[in-house]
Amino acid sequence: METRNQTFLTQYFEFLSVQKNLSLHTIKAYQSDLLSCLHILEQEGVSFDNINTLSYSQLRIWLIHLMQQELSHSSINRKTAALNSYFRFALNKGWVSKNPMENHKSLKFEKKAMLPFSKEEINALFNIAIDESNYEELRNVTILELFYATGIRKSELIHLKLSDVDVDSRTIKVLGKRNKERFIPLIEHTASRIANYLSLRNHLFERSSDSFLFLTAKGQKMYPNLVNRSVNAYLKRVSVKTKKSPHVLRHTFATHLLQNGADINSVKELLGHSSLAATQIYTHADIELLKEVHKNAHPRGEKE
Repeated sequence: METRNQTFLTQYFEFLSVQKNLSLHTIKAYQSDLLSCLHILEQEGVSFDNINTLSYSQLRIWLIHLMQQELSHSSINRKTAALNSYFRFALNKGWVSKNPMENHKSLKFEKKAMLPFSKEEINALFNIAIDESNYEELRNVTILELFYATGIRKSELIHLKLSDVDVDSRTIKVLGKRNKERFIPLIEHTASRIANYLSLRNHLFERSSDSFLFLTAKGQKMYPNLVNRSVNAYLKRVSVKTKKSPHVLRHTFATHLLQNGADINSVKELLGHSSLAATQIYTHADIELLKEVHKNAHPRGEKE
């Protein structure tokens, strides 16, 4: 015979499916998390049947269990969010008088350092030989060069139109966050690469000014996963770094500019940041570079 709590859970999962329209994958994850909580509490002698009597201190038994499994903070937060969601639903249904998870604070995400690509890796990337008559090869290398030469965001690149690119004046117009426009200069090599790409692209596909700059092999607008795959396929040929993405190329663009003496406010404008604080994450120079500068510049530093 189904217990009252099992009935509650069944109604909750129906709510997620019908009202919230969540995917089957997400619902199964919620089911797994809640049943895990129920199982751990029962092992500790805490009944889940009368959910109105459950306290946060009792639910913390499960939270501690998750911590002991050495799961990432993001995984633990996702699991506790499922529990919080269930009790919010129970509160709306009148099954509980209070949500015992309402004052629970999510764990802070562990910030992992994003390593930029080295100048040697970037040089190797752009020394990869390609067939310039092959549309996808030429498009992908042009995309890579644009990411590294301008620091453009993936979403900004996808939405670039032919009218946004001026090869003669070597500039691109970018529509960034909050519909803020900015102009980014192109170095000569990048402008030349784009010109070569445009010659082939316009021969194959529509060339009206409102057409998108980068297209799939079938002439459709590029989409995020395709950009990610295209970028990653080339980066893995020159780097063993775990993170290989358009965002790491943006990070590399900013880091290399600052390392070469660029003014941080200028980098901020190029990146389209609204505040300087967002740009300052790129100012953490490599410790070995700092050691070398310190050794060579300090009056009592070691000399060769």
